[in-house]
Amino acid sequence: MTATEPTITNDWNERITLAQKMIPLLGQLRRDSDVVTSIFGRLLKNPTETDIIKSHRYARRITSQELPLTQTLPILEELVTMDLGTASIDLGALATQFEEEGGDLRAFLDRELSPVIGSDAKRPQSDVVLYGFGRIGRLLARILLARESNNSGPRLRAIVVRKKGDIDIDKRASLLRRDSVHGPFDGTITVDHDKEIIWANGTPIQMIYANNPAEIDYTSYGIDNAIVVDNTGVWRDRDGLSQHLQANGVAKVLLTAPGKGDLKNIVYGINHKDITADDTILSAASCTTNGITPVLKVVNDKWGVEHGHVETVHSFTNDQNLIDNFHKGTRRGRAATLNMVLTETGAAKAVSKALPEFEGKLTGNAIRVPTPDVSMAVLNLTLENEVERDEVNDYLRQVSLVSNLRQQIDYIHSPEVVSTDFVGSTHAGVVDGLATIAKGKHLVLYVWYDNEFGYSNQVIRIVEEIAGARPMILPLRKELNEM
Repeated sequence: MTATEPTITNDWNERITLAQKMIPLLGQLRRDSDVVTSIFGRLLKNPTETDIIKSHRYARRITSQELPLTQTLPILEELVTMDLGTASIDLGALATQFEEEGGDLRAFLDRELSPVIGSDAKRPQSDVVLYGFGRIGRLLARILLARESNNSGPRLRAIVVRKKGDIDIDKRASLLRRDSVHGPFDGTITVDHDKEIIWANGTPIQMIYANNPAEIDYTSYGIDNAIVVDNTGVWRDRDGLSQHLQANGVAKVLLTAPGKGDLKNIVYGINHKDITADDTILSAASCTTNGITPVLKVVNDKWGVEHGHVETVHSFTNDQNLIDNFHKGTRRGRAATLNMVLTETGAAKAVSKALPEFEGKLTGNAIRVPTPDVSMAVLNLTLENEVERDEVNDYLRQVSLVSNLRQQIDYIHSPEVVSTDFVGSTHAGVVDGLATIAKGKHLVLYVWYDNEFGYSNQVIRIVEEIAGARPMILPLRKELNEM
């Protein structure tokens, strides 16, 4: 096949027919080759016909025109005949590049996908234990279950909680099944009461009831060399989290909160390469630190940041009171659903743990607001060099599309979006281009972030990194210094 002029049909039924042809091919790639696909970073995960059509329309943000299904379908038809190893393949990027180059499609794909052709190596298996099962824990479970494939990569084996009555396991299963913010679980959930197991999409998840980490023998459940993801926030320093390592069957510990002391705070995409085999305890930093650090890095690399202030407008969290009552924290005792609550945030200072060049450059505060999810960070920056609004927006848009930070930074340019439009975003942060303010060396950026789901995706990326199971993203993306 050779490149042709793009043909975009306006016939809805024809689009549905093309999308229907794609669905079994996408499933075959996932099952047989452990290959996940996307359209310019939008995952095609168990998509409907409409999902596929919408993802192709999304391409207008990148290429200024809709991506025809007639361009991506032939690529999929070739991919299922190729001997591919584990990878994350962007069909939109491949289709656009092939349209520009032309030539023979198979030869083009052989070249662009050469790093994984003929590779029969699967992602190494690793056991994952969730210690705690709150807002973040349940989303981590959903993501892990959605990514399980061909017995490769991280797999959720157990959940550890304190037992709260005889119906505890039923309550936990119900909270996994239904979520007021993120909707129903995509699949089936059943409970084996005798063995205290939650079955989710055919995966057995052992419920373990314990009051402290060190008392658990994971090997008695067939779990070994496990990565324990502590999402309780009870312990945040090395001494406290080391209790997990005293349990039989634990190899690594990852904290889903800012780590104290000498713990490495990892923001995936920024400093994940600092992780070494000797690191047994790591922190995934905070949702806000993950939301702002990638954007701060690219701005600093391009124009230099002298100093700045970060103001976060943050959804209320579980540690606040629904109605006025005693709370050890300043102001947090007032009703979360009725008030804007001014409070402190350590996220601005925590940036320097991932980006040392920001040490002492940032201040920060937070305003908790009466929404259950999605937050915003306002970055008020003084730069070393002068900038113009369009220059900044164009650069950040390109970073979100073609750089190696495309999974961390997204960009939107719409006059109608509000916070609920970002529920379910897999990115660490989304730059709102219409809100950008630039004058001389003064720059103000507005960054949305799903402080639950976007952050949870960053955590899973670290889990995969620790396990040596991150799929290669193809076609290869540009480094920031190449842009």
